[in-house]
Amino acid sequence: MVDNIKWHSGEINKAAREELLGQKGLVLWFTGLSGSGKSTIAVEVEKELFKRGKVSYRLDGDNLRFGLNKDLGFTAQDREENIRRIGEVAALFADAGLITLASFISPYRAGREAARQAIGSENFKEIYVKADVETCAERDPKGLYAKAKKGEIENFTGISAPYEEPENPELILDTQRLNLEESVELVLKLILK
Repeated sequence: MVDNIKWHSGEINKAAREELLGQKGLVLWFTGLSGSGKSTIAVEVEKELFKRGKVSYRLDGDNLRFGLNKDLGFTAQDREENIRRIGEVAALFADAGLITLASFISPYRAGREAARQAIGSENFKEIYVKADVETCAERDPKGLYAKAKKGEIENFTGISAPYEEPENPELILDTQRLNLEESVELVLKLILK
């Protein structure tokens, strides 16, 4: 930690921004295997929030690897740093009063817990988008599971790298059982209650 830096608070705080926006700033952290439906659900939730006049922003794993996290690979250490950075960005968005939809495999419990701590438990909702590896492989539009099974992709979560299921998520969306509309409705109930 550098000793010569100091956090500068402004005149406007989170509560004032939330009052202006008419909503609570929070982070919905969608976690699950590649192909489980995280991004698909987040896109639809974002559209529904927009229709209801709520200000949201979607942070997606692939998208952030084009810029903020383009220097990271997929080793365990790089995945931890990826989630740490995203947790810090999401915390800023929550402080701005936005409803942030964060869609990341985020395979390790410790990384998700660190994001919860950075954001604040009261502003963090972990949503486990659950589907088994076989189902995700069947849905896989990029063909990543087939490549991982052939050894063409290293450190692929669910094949050659672990995924630690959440122990106490605020919501579980079993996408083998629930359709897209049902999943979106459950997320909206979690946010808007």
